[in-house]
Amino acid sequence: MKTANTAPRPAAALLAAFAAFAIISPALRAQDGVTVDTSAPAITAAESPAARDARLAWWREAKFGLFIHWGTYSAYAGSYGGTRTYGEWIMHSAKIPVADYRAHAENFNPVSYDPVAWVRAAKAAGMRYIVITAKHHEGFALYPSDATDWDIADATPYKKDLLAPLVAAARAEGLKIGFYYSQAQDWVHVGGAKSRYPEGDGWDPAHKGDFDRYLREIAVPQTRELLTRYQPDIFWWDTPSYMTKERAAPLANLLKLRPGILTNNRLGGGFNGDTHTPEQFVPVTGYPGDWETCMTIGRNWGYNALDTNLKSSADLIRKLIDITSKGGNFLLNVSPTAEGLIPAGQLDRLAGVGAWLSQNGEAIYGTQAGPFNALSWGRATRRGERLYLHVTEWPADGKLRVPLLSGATSAHLLQNPGAKLALNAEASRLVIDVPATAPDPVATVIVLDLAAPPVVPPLVSRGAAVTATAEDPAAPATFANEGTGARRWRAPADVKTASLEFTLPAPATITGFGADEPDVWPRMKQTYTLAAEVDGTWRELSSGKTDGHGVTGRFAPVTATRFRMTLTCEKGAPGLAEFQLYQPE
Repeated sequence: MKTANTAPRPAAALLAAFAAFAIISPALRAQDGVTVDTSAPAITAAESPAARDARLAWWREAKFGLFIHWGTYSAYAGSYGGTRTYGEWIMHSAKIPVADYRAHAENFNPVSYDPVAWVRAAKAAGMRYIVITAKHHEGFALYPSDATDWDIADATPYKKDLLAPLVAAARAEGLKIGFYYSQAQDWVHVGGAKSRYPEGDGWDPAHKGDFDRYLREIAVPQTRELLTRYQPDIFWWDTPSYMTKERAAPLANLLKLRPGILTNNRLGGGFNGDTHTPEQFVPVTGYPGDWETCMTIGRNWGYNALDTNLKSSADLIRKLIDITSKGGNFLLNVSPTAEGLIPAGQLDRLAGVGAWLSQNGEAIYGTQAGPFNALSWGRATRRGERLYLHVTEWPADGKLRVPLLSGATSAHLLQNPGAKLALNAEASRLVIDVPATAPDPVATVIVLDLAAPPVVPPLVSRGAAVTATAEDPAAPATFANEGTGARRWRAPADVKTASLEFTLPAPATITGFGADEPDVWPRMKQTYTLAAEVDGTWRELSSGKTDGHGVTGRFAPVTATRFRMTLTCEKGAPGLAEFQLYQPE
């Protein structure tokens, strides 16, 4: 028998409202108010490394996927009660009562939905897989669920399954297909977690109640339905609030119903999954193992008619290059309307990326991370002893300087393999003669064939001596420049301003820096100043304000041994997940 599971229930034992933001372990990051281990290996005791490699082979080859956030929140188009609110989080941010929110689902009627057109747009964009929100935090299922009547068949005029035709269309076009599923957060069903509320609590008595009952009656049966009915290739969990090992285990065990499935690291309870999931940013050094940046084209994940400041195709291409150069995948989101249309501006951006990939896909698909730590003129990917140099800042003097200590045999433009480019070896670098103007204004790819595996200069700041004016004992300063982003430095909770001071082994010429912030929600947003000690005086090199996703910068060359990064945090204590200094090529 179907049930909406929305009757009031007694609140569970009160948890500290913001306990999820505390530092639990130096290896932990936080996502949507909950912590996720990004350093532990994802290989389980039952799977060998070779078996894992075989299972993830298609995903590592693919590099680029389409994320789709779609639900009844799309019918609000970003507004409620005359007030601008936040796309897919509109119910939570506006504190909409459950009854009102359910009633508004009558406006979700995707009569223009064309799953074949969606899949073909993704394929034309160069994407190799799709992940769609089978159920987001609003608790609404895009398919007919036997566990609830809060689904497409029972709560909307449309009545028909939205997932089955998309799965069929994806497989017909040779794309993999996966489901996002909000296993813990659910703002309609009784007992579902609500971000920043204690377990069992909420803003409406209609959804307060027993979290374990919610898991038992909604999350577990719906996970089983999705795995058995549609046979997805990916299961993408999100926001593991209150997910202990005991609570997560039944969901993790259900994955056995779909041998070979890939999962991410957001289930909770110590189940690490296969992939790390940086959200809305590209890590400075990437992450160890398999990882995937998920990102929006505009600001919101779900449809918001007011969200018109979209990233350009050129920006998205360069982000794809950056991510691939560090060994990651790019999951790029679109936000369809309640009528079932992907906004034209978003489709235009996808088409622009696809046009570039149609000419340069060899330098993206199936490649590995490039060997370079940072390049002022672009990024690099690698396939064996061939490097693909993605030049986004064309050298004005016609000389592309590559910090390569080992030899190379030849170079040519990817789009003109018959025209060889002259190579000149210099101390600590290779210089390539390139045309006077960039053949591609967004990113020109130069193929560099090597005589042996590449050897490059190391980061001078990686592992350099570092001290802090304040540090949490569980998150010391030494975690800030390990070179992996897996652990973080944080000041104690009562500190608002703190500095990190780096002492290099010897004086070095520095022209830039990169800094990752802890992946927490709400975003930290810090004011920063980077300075170097020159002739006994501290000289400011760069300053500004972060957006909570880190910051990179370039400046005039400075030679020094000591560098200082000072941070003031708006929300919580200052901190960094990774900080590195860059030398000129």
